[in-house]
Amino acid sequence: MNIGLIGTGLMGQALAEHLLAENQSLIVYNRSPEKSAALAESGATVSHSAQQVLQQADICLFFLSDAEAIHSVFDTIEPTAFRHTLIIQMGTIAPEESRELAARVHEQSGRYMECPVLGSLPEARSGNLILMAGGSKQDYETALPLLEMIGKEPQYIGDIGQGATVKLAMNQLIAGLTASFTLSLALVEKEGIEIEQFMKIVRDSALYAPTFDKKLSRMLDRDFANPNFPTKHLAKDTRLFLSVAEQLGLNTSALEGIEKLLEVALDMGLDNTDYAALMAVVSPKK
Repeated sequence: MNIGLIGTGLMGQALAEHLLAENQSLIVYNRSPEKSAALAESGATVSHSAQQVLQQADICLFFLSDAEAIHSVFDTIEPTAFRHTLIIQMGTIAPEESRELAARVHEQSGRYMECPVLGSLPEARSGNLILMAGGSKQDYETALPLLEMIGKEPQYIGDIGQGATVKLAMNQLIAGLTASFTLSLALVEKEGIEIEQFMKIVRDSALYAPTFDKKLSRMLDRDFANPNFPTKHLAKDTRLFLSVAEQLGLNTSALEGIEKLLEVALDMGLDNTDYAALMAVVSPKK
C-alpha cells in the first residue's frame, strides 16, 4: 500500500523510520520541511503539500500536535482530494475535536478514523505502540494491516471520539502517576533516605508502576534533555482532559493541582524537556 504521513515531529519521524525499515512506500509532508530531510535520505518521498500526499496515498496518517494544526492543514487541501484516501488521525485531541474533524472529512465524501497511540520514541521505532482506534469497523479492517505494523495488538474501541477518550484517560494517568511519584521521591530525597531502599519497597508493593523506574534517573540527576514526550505536550493533554471532564461533570480537583505544576514547569522554560521535569518544580535542588 502507499502510505502517507503528515507531521514528522518527534513521534512522526520515529514512526516513519519504522515504516521505512519495514520496506513500506512512504510519502511524507511537514509544515517545517527541514524536519523531513533525514527521512528523504532513508527512502521516503518528501512532498511539498499535504494535498499531494492525500492524492498519492491509500492511507494517510496525521501525526500533528493538536486539532488546530490539523484544521490548518485541512485548509490547504482541495475538497476533492479527501475522496482518495483514508485519513487516520493519531495525535491526542479531545473526543469532540475528533468528531468535528470527521464531520469535515465526511462532508467532502472522505473517510476518517482516529487511532491515537500510547508509547514514546522507542515504541514508535520498534512497532510496539499501543493503538486505540475509533471509527467505522470497515475503515478499521481496511487499516488493520498497517496498524499491525505500528502496534502489536491494535484495539478497536468503538465510534469516533471513543478512541480519543481512552487516550485522554491514559495520558491523565501519566500526569497523575508522575506527579505522585515525584512528590514521594522528593520527600525521601530531602530526608536523606537511601533511594534504592525506598525503590525496593515501592517495587515490592502493589503501588509500583514501571514508569517510576523509567523516570527515576532523570529525576535524581535533574536531567530532562532529549525528551521522548515533552512537558508541553503533557500540559496540553492535561488541559484537554480537564476541559472534557468539566463538560461531563467530573470532579477534577486533584488533576487541577497537577495542571498548575505543569504550568510552572512551562514558566520555568521546561516546555521542551522530558515531563520528568515535574521534579524540578516539586524539588528544584537536591
